[in-house]
Order: sequence, then C-alpha cells, then structure tokens
Amino acid sequence: MKRTDAINLLSKWTPLRFWNATLIGISYYIAKWFGIIAPWGRPVSLSIEPTTACNLGCPECPSGLKQFTRATGNLKENHFEKWLAEMKSHLVYINFYFQGEPFIHPQIIQFIRSAHEKKIYTSTSTNAHFLNSELAKKTVESGLDRIIISIDGATQETYEQYRVHGSLDKVIEGTKNLIHWKKELDSSTPHIIFQFLVVKPNEHEIDTIKQIAIDLGVDELRFKTAQVYDPRENHPLIPTNEKYSRYKKRADGLFVLKNKMKDECLRMWSGAVITWDGKVVPCCFDKDAKHQMGDLQQQSFKEIWQNNEYQQFRKQVFRDRSSIEICSNCSEGTKVWA
Repeated sequence: MKRTDAINLLSKWTPLRFWNATLIGISYYIAKWFGIIAPWGRPVSLSIEPTTACNLGCPECPSGLKQFTRATGNLKENHFEKWLAEMKSHLVYINFYFQGEPFIHPQIIQFIRSAHEKKIYTSTSTNAHFLNSELAKKTVESGLDRIIISIDGATQETYEQYRVHGSLDKVIEGTKNLIHWKKELDSSTPHIIFQFLVVKPNEHEIDTIKQIAIDLGVDELRFKTAQVYDPRENHPLIPTNEKYSRYKKRADGLFVLKNKMKDECLRMWSGAVITWDGKVVPCCFDKDAKHQMGDLQQQSFKEIWQNNEYQQFRKQVFRDRSSIEICSNCSEGTKVWA
C-alpha cells in the first residue's frame, strides 16, 4: 500500500470504528490464547458481491467456467442499502467484489457512491473491459478509493491463455481512461493497482509488465500467486519459479501449500463475505458459498455474526483448520509485491 492510499484509508476511521476494532482484537486473542470463542464487535471489512456474471472464461474460476452450484444473479439496490444502514457504523472497508465482473452490474457506481457518502473506504477488482471513457469518469466521480485491474499478460497471446475471451487492448484502454479522468478531475482516487496473476504461461513476462505499469503510470503493481484445485507436477498453471507459486514441491514430488496452515484466522473476527442474494460466508476462498452462516433476507447481520453455526465454524478453524476445504488454498503469506 502506497503512502497516499494508506493515509486515505486511515481517514475513514472514527472513534466508534476504532473501538469496534479494539474489541475485535481483544476477543480474537482471547480465542487464540485461551480457546474462548466469543467475538466482540463487528467486522471492519466486508466483501460484497455485485454479480456472479462475467464476460471472461478463466480456468480455475467458477464464474468464468459458469460452474456455480449456488444461485446466480445481481445484487438489488434496496437490499444493499438495508445492509449498509445496519453495518455502516463499524465498517471501515467494503470490497465490491467476490465472484463475477463488478462493472457488469448497472448500479455499481451507485453502490460505491452510497458507501463513500458514509465515509467507508471502497474497493473493487475488475478485468477493465467495461471501463470506457464515460464509465471511467463516473468511477472517479463516485469516490471509489481503490481499483485492482487484472492484467495477466504483457501480450495478447499470453494474456488470453488465462483470461479466456479477454482483450489486453481493452485492459490497457480502460486503465488509460481511468488515469485520464483522475487527471482531468484532479482526483487522487481511485488508487490504481495492476494485479498480475503469475502462472506458467506468463511468468516470462514479469519484467515486461513492470515496464508497462511504469509507462502507463498506474499507482502500484502487485504479483499474485494462482490458486489451482489439483496442484501437481507439470500442472499447466503452476509457475516454475517457486517465488511466484502458492505451492512447493515435497520430496515425494507432490505439491503442497507453501505457507504453514496454522489453527487460527483473524478473518473470522475482522471480515466476512456477502453474496449477491444476501448469504453470509466466512471467507472469500469459499467461492461457491458452501459455508453459509446465515441469510440477510431473513436475519440481521448481528444475529448471523453471533449464531451457533458461525461459532462452530470459528471453533473448527482454531481446532483443525486443515480439515476445512476452503482453507486448503489460502494465500496468506504467499503474496508477492513488486
């Protein structure tokens, strides 16, 4: 995180939000040290899913592969406003992304603007294909604080090997549109991040993408490790350079997650995910929303956050996290910064 972006994020903290975060921290360490699972406070961050629809067909992505087992659709404005009204006092950060391409949703700008007006830091992640000049201008005007643009190749040939049906030219054009309107409107936001998902087909272009990021003038470049569902030798996506891999090869030739699986997770106290139709799930790695803690169409977030199902899930994380399937691909500790 660059200095100006960090200062912007800090500006969203209020005394009440700070106190809520303090309660989260205290109750988390009580759980960690003494095994007493009783979360105080509410999450400081949420990922909210605008839509499950996507224009691309990326492998290893249920949205791209159109292989969801859960219901698909678009977030309704009245539902979002209701949830926001309940949680605005303790929320510091909303990421308008889970699965799908956020800018497909016709009301994404309104969602961002509503959260921004309540002094909540807003972020989203996009493939940038819909960021024409008009939408880029509205995005800057909305007050969006951060935008992550996926650019997983320095040439079209490489890019489309992972971003199936995608156009690198559109990614570059959308980025240029955002940068143009930031300058025109004299805005320091959104903080523009190029995110390069390192896979075997593109790892040879790492130096090239660094130069492209400099030439365009984006604010930050990040390299991300790729998740695969069957890590194995000669997998077509696992890079040969282990620095950029989420996995490492054991002596017996099998690939395992690089970072150590600890029986703890601060995310169970500090954040959550809300699907487009109001299902609350504990983590963004639960891409198909298999671990549903509750339904905001039927309950308040407070009720869900403290219900028995959520408590049992937290206990399992602290007792035997490796038994939870969605934890098996956790990228914590494997992000690579440019």
